[in-house]
Amino acid sequence: MAAAVSGAEVTAEGQEPLLSPGEEEEESRDVVESEEHCKSRWRSIWVMYLTMFLSSVGFSIVIMSVWPYLQKIDPTADGSFLGWIIASYSIGQMVSSPLFGLWSNYRPRREPLVVSTAISVAANCLYAYVHIPHSHNKYYMLTARALVGFGAGNVAVVRSYISGATSLKERTSAMANTSACQAVGFILGPVFQTCFTLIGEEGITWKFIDLQLNMYTAPVLFGALLGVVNIILIFAIFREHRVDDMGRQCKSVNSEGEESGVQDQDTEGDVDHVAVVAINFLFFVVLFVFAVFETIATPLTMDMYSWTRKEAVFYNGIILIVVGIESVIVFMVVKILAKKAGERAMLHGGLLIVLVGFFILLPWGKKLPNIQWQEIKNNSIPRTTYTEMVMPFWSWQIAANHTEPVGCPIMQSWCLNTPMIYLAQYLSSDILIGLGYPVCHVMSYALYSKILGPKPQGTYMGWLTASGSGARILGPVFVSQVYTHLGPRWAFSLICGVVVASLLLLEIVYKRLIAFSVRYGRMQEENC
Repeated sequence: MAAAVSGAEVTAEGQEPLLSPGEEEEESRDVVESEEHCKSRWRSIWVMYLTMFLSSVGFSIVIMSVWPYLQKIDPTADGSFLGWIIASYSIGQMVSSPLFGLWSNYRPRREPLVVSTAISVAANCLYAYVHIPHSHNKYYMLTARALVGFGAGNVAVVRSYISGATSLKERTSAMANTSACQAVGFILGPVFQTCFTLIGEEGITWKFIDLQLNMYTAPVLFGALLGVVNIILIFAIFREHRVDDMGRQCKSVNSEGEESGVQDQDTEGDVDHVAVVAINFLFFVVLFVFAVFETIATPLTMDMYSWTRKEAVFYNGIILIVVGIESVIVFMVVKILAKKAGERAMLHGGLLIVLVGFFILLPWGKKLPNIQWQEIKNNSIPRTTYTEMVMPFWSWQIAANHTEPVGCPIMQSWCLNTPMIYLAQYLSSDILIGLGYPVCHVMSYALYSKILGPKPQGTYMGWLTASGSGARILGPVFVSQVYTHLGPRWAFSLICGVVVASLLLLEIVYKRLIAFSVRYGRMQEENC
């Protein structure tokens, strides 16, 4: 018996592993995780949480000031160009996510993480200097925001690393923490921006480096500083660690003396590509409907409740902050619920909540919204423009130099026969969508990472991130066109139809959405 287990590892409980002599060499790489390895692994995961947080801060920290800064540096820029600048972040992320993901499959993840963060730092510095050129300043700003989005493609690397560095039992919780860090970044970004407004529009000018430190440039320079700190932490703390689905340490040392980022454990079996495509579609729908919700808030409340632009931005700003806090709480709670109900059931429930959230927005009463009958001197009727609708509400600018008419514009013909959406409907919808969206977001990532299993996940995570970026681009365009021409009844009915289609798809592929190790009989299913 002693000869049969000679040289084999002994488990933490002091029991001899069930290995035959021929299996010892093959299985010697998979050992019970040491305490030091566990601490180092979780320190690295926390660095990834920070990277995710900074990625979302990079988007939201300047979003409120983009339009006035653009007007200041380039008076030729109009509202349409602003829409492109806002969309450029998502476009850059959509392009780069698969590229960084593919890179992380074949090289240590530190490389794409450092390069992507360095690109974001350089892009933020470029944004602070876009006032220097004598012409075409708006194109420099467009380039800067696109590069910030390109650097944000590292979220695919972050999620692929967290997936490979956690066991099945740990993964849902880790994915929830990652999404929570992302949500907190989106919430705190505008808060940081507000604090920097104290510097003022003129601020301080350092002529020897041609730098204007003001309310427009200070946020991006702060973001660049955080990026430098992130790079330092990646070099100082981050290490490549991997465990298998059962939590056993997987050792494979690369040429740099670190554990390799490429999976080398038993990967026999193919990834279920039907399940992969299904999750990509479901994730697209989740991000699509949230982008619609985010975009439609201001024009809808202005049309239905006769709010001024200032009132719409202020009240919806409060609502979004509350929804953001609600989402962070849900991210924390969903980790516990998923252990009891399972990821598939939670995803199903989240989609149902989102469906109800949009369904109750359908107009059903008899009272019509107030109509903008007023005409201005030039016979034009002020109304919500297409560009204003496709941009997030926090980037709207308040025109304070004239009296603005309120109510539903007569040029939107549906205003004459579509019942108003009551404020109670709108607030109830906000609460439900704020509850269902984070559930769907976390469960999509958790299921996706488990379906991929021990296969290198960088490229796959890149495509999932890209599908989300595409949804954030197409969602505002879709709702602005349908809402403007057909009204809220058509807009929200179509959204409900999309969510119903996603629920049907989930039912069809429900049994296929299981972990790789469960699918091939290496582990028993535990509410997966």
